[in-house]
Amino acid sequence: MNLQEVEDMIQLSKEKNTLLMEAMWTNFLPHFNYVLELLQRKHFGEILKLEADFGFHPTYDETSRVFDKSVGGGSLLDIGIYPIFMALSALGVPNSIEANAEFFVTGADSKCNVTFHYNQAKAYLKSTFLEKTNTEAIIYCEEGIIKINSRFHEPSSVTLIDKKGNSKEKDFNYNTIGYSFEIEHFNQLVRSDKKESHLMTFKKSQQLIKTLDQVRKLIGLEY
Repeated sequence: MNLQEVEDMIQLSKEKNTLLMEAMWTNFLPHFNYVLELLQRKHFGEILKLEADFGFHPTYDETSRVFDKSVGGGSLLDIGIYPIFMALSALGVPNSIEANAEFFVTGADSKCNVTFHYNQAKAYLKSTFLEKTNTEAIIYCEEGIIKINSRFHEPSSVTLIDKKGNSKEKDFNYNTIGYSFEIEHFNQLVRSDKKESHLMTFKKSQQLIKTLDQVRKLIGLEY
């Protein structure tokens, strides 16, 4: 639930010479990597703004892990991790972060709004248990818009909109819930006797949890 725990796990995996990989399934999905490839080759030029949200309205139950702060309950770690991972993947580590949140009586955050500031761009990220949101990722570039349709963190489609407003949707014909892609990669690591993934590296996991720690500090959320 924090950087220290992640680093402890990495250290132990090295001591035991054991394969360890964070199960961030979005990182292995074809549509997600298609978008990252478009951004890398600047298909629509530089990124100006990124928006990503994830929200649903669960029944309030203090005994549920979703609301239990002792196991990392709250919108930030449960679902906010996906918009934040989207921004880190597309734009890298921000220069600065702004964040605000609301809380349940259990102390877990009910919603969290985060803004990442970069030299030429901003990322507006949202997680909430108070309402159902579109759960999309929209990347505004100099020459067009790249939109990962709902729900962006799981198998989905991608819409490309150029400056003239011409729209084209790419369907990836998924026939899986989506976890199979990370499983196949992990199995290959096992077969190859690897101890670290080259796709979901220790560094990437450390970067992600470090960013989440920074947001928690800004909103005053302690576990």
